[in-house]
Amino acid sequence: MAKKSNSTEYDFNFFEDDKRIELSEQLKIKKEEVSILFRKILIGLKTETVETKQASRIAIKYISKGVITKQEELELRQQVYDILKTLGIAVPFALVPGATLLMPFLIKIAKKKGVNLLPSSFTNNENSSKD
Repeated sequence: MAKKSNSTEYDFNFFEDDKRIELSEQLKIKKEEVSILFRKILIGLKTETVETKQASRIAIKYISKGVITKQEELELRQQVYDILKTLGIAVPFALVPGATLLMPFLIKIAKKKGVNLLPSSFTNNENSSKD
């Protein structure tokens, strides 16, 4: 019988392979892209929060005085649409298993068909990042 040595040796040469280095570089690039995407999402959520606060002030004004300007009415209507869009995206994430994988495809397909599923602050951020 052959004696077993007490020390265990590991071969880490596979990290030196070009494909592994390439994979690690790709992961770094994707990590940066994901962090940029999260920043855009946070900016969009912050913008939606500010717009919702403004819309609530307009709604309170309408309830108390009974009259708002056409501009305020348009802002209120747009924000209500944005809130409904946000709920339309958020509810499937919470209720449907696998919706996190399905939603990006639905957003892309809807965009190709001319339907915007994202709230206005997210589309504004998307357009400004392309400039």
